[in-house]
Parts: sequence; C-alpha cells; structure tokens
Amino acid sequence: QVELVESGGGLVQAGGSLRLSCAASGRSFKDDNMGWFRSRHGGERNFVAALSWIGNSTFYSDAVTGRFTISNDTAKDRLYLQMNSLKSEDTAVYYCAAGENYCAGRVCAASKYTYDYWGRGTQVTVSS
Repeated sequence: QVELVESGGGLVQAGGSLRLSCAASGRSFKDDNMGWFRSRHGGERNFVAALSWIGNSTFYSDAVTGRFTISNDTAKDRLYLQMNSLKSEDTAVYYCAAGENYCAGRVCAASKYTYDYWGRGTQVTVSS
C-alpha cells in the first residue's frame, strides 16, 4: 500500500518561512512525478509546485513563483517544499502527490489528474 505523509505545517507570521516535508512508504519517489497542491477552506486542490525526476524539471504556479522551492532528497526518499515570504493567502491545507505515469511538461505536472497517490495534508496558517 502506497502512503504519503506530509509534515512541517503550522502557524507562521506573514513574511516568515516554513518547510514542508513528504515521506513515502510502499513506493519510492525516484521514478515518479511529485507535486504539491493546496486547498483553501476545504475547496478544490490547486497546483502549487511540481518536480519531475524523470524529466529533471520543476514547475510553479504564478502565485508562488520566486517564493517557494520544491526539492527532493533521494537518500531519504523525501520531497520538500520550502516556503518563504509567506502571505495570508498562502493559508491552506497542503498535499503532496505522486504520479506513476511519465510527465515532463508543465501541463501534465500542474494537473491533479496526473497524480495517483495523495497524502492526507498538513495545515499551514499564515497570520498577520
């Protein structure tokens, strides 16, 4: 059974930083597309960032470009999202996702339908 578990969420002041982590069990990240999505107020999951290890590419939504960085640690089989200069509008539940199918372009990487496995999410709250 494939499981993804997010951690690192919490309460932070506007302008602050936070790093999210995603750990996997049952499957390695090394051949998958990995993404971060977020949901505000229990709504639809929206694209935040993605990393294609197969295509060696990273992608970001316009809202987070320049502030967030997606990365991985192959030795620990973990995915990270470094979030800097946080804003109130970044408040959301953040989910990590993994997709088995090949995807090396922005369109597929940013689509939630590309991903097969999802974590339960971690809450990020930015106060001002």
